[in-house]
Amino acid sequence: MDKKSKRPLRIKIISMGNAEVGKSCIIKRYCEKRFVHKYLATIGIDYGVSKVTIKDREVKVNIFDMAGHPIFYEVRNEFYKDTQGAVLVYDVSDRNSFESLEHWLLEMQNEIGNQAEHENVVVCVCANKCDRKRMVDEVEGKLWADSKGFPYFETSAQSGDGVNEMFQALFEGVVTAVENGGKKVPIVTQLGYTKDQIEAIQRLRNAKSDYDRLGLREGASKDEVNKAYKRLAVLLHPDKNVAPGSEDAFKILLAARTALLKR
Repeated sequence: MDKKSKRPLRIKIISMGNAEVGKSCIIKRYCEKRFVHKYLATIGIDYGVSKVTIKDREVKVNIFDMAGHPIFYEVRNEFYKDTQGAVLVYDVSDRNSFESLEHWLLEMQNEIGNQAEHENVVVCVCANKCDRKRMVDEVEGKLWADSKGFPYFETSAQSGDGVNEMFQALFEGVVTAVENGGKKVPIVTQLGYTKDQIEAIQRLRNAKSDYDRLGLREGASKDEVNKAYKRLAVLLHPDKNVAPGSEDAFKILLAARTALLKR
């Protein structure tokens, strides 16, 4: 090991997500090995430092815990610059926090500005409060993360479940990127399903109408319905698709086709 590789490495991590999803609690659980029961809103930015060893290298992690409330936007927008890793957090018992994830990615993208820079931020999706009654199931969370190419973790800041594993993966991803000249190394999954399959399952689960589920315009002909059904059936048949939720999505597809053909 040369002298340069022996030097401690400094990396910058941020937390993103709506207020009250547990960002601060996750960080405290990791850094201080404790859980804070009383909710204390982060005012603007909280800051912490942790020292870890990744790949036999000493790493000093600077963690910027960003307030999720909209009124603190003018404070937190200054802290996106030079970000190398991000914990993107939602609360599984609060569907709105899950649906806001796209907003947080867009905010980071806009504030960093340079496309290459924001694309090289290593992001871990953190489905927090998994010990509570769920409004967002694990399948939906995994599918969303997979569609973005982000690793997905179920965590509980209260019990500590999944927290260490999530941070370990995040730090390893950032260190690997640093060693690769600042470029994030694409995640190579062995999941055995494609982005097209993920997007089709998401649409079938979330669409507001049967036409939308099949990707059709309102009033499409029976021939168009059958063609759309066949295309999706090939893509989603459970015998050929191992993506989570594919079996339920296929049932939804069958029901949607039947309903449309009866009209």
